[in-house]
Amino acid sequence: GLEDLPSSEAAELEMPLVQDAELTKLMRIRVKTLEQKKEKPQDGEKLLRPNEFVFRLDFSRQHGLRFLSWKVALNQPGKATVIGTSQHWTPDLTNLMRRQLLDPVGTFWKKPDAPDVVDCNEADALEFGERLVELAKIRKVMYFLVAFTDGLEPAHLKCSVMFQI
Repeated sequence: GLEDLPSSEAAELEMPLVQDAELTKLMRIRVKTLEQKKEKPQDGEKLLRPNEFVFRLDFSRQHGLRFLSWKVALNQPGKATVIGTSQHWTPDLTNLMRRQLLDPVGTFWKKPDAPDVVDCNEADALEFGERLVELAKIRKVMYFLVAFTDGLEPAHLKCSVMFQI
């Protein structure tokens, strides 16, 4: 069985969420353009708020994955809400629509009085992680919106997803 494998073949795979500055910028331009032209967003369009940033996860493999856990480090107190999107993004052609935002979201936070602990809503985080496995089968890349509150910024977050392979 698996216990016979040498430890060097630990069957875990870590896939990091990486900030996509270019895509974030394009989405911010969209907001500005609408403001300048005094136009309304499309019906159901999700506009990026100032505290939201786009991250991406490139699936280094797509099949035979089992979700293990979220690995999240915040280097100061605050809250990060990770929202998955079902969209295969080509922002030059399509705007992000609200119906493409996935439920549940992953909420991770650190309290000032517990500097070493990152808490999360475990049931949601688990369900969210399991959805990633399903999406990995059909997507090579997955996009996320990460909303930062209480003074957190993208630089404060290190987030990856641990899979068993």
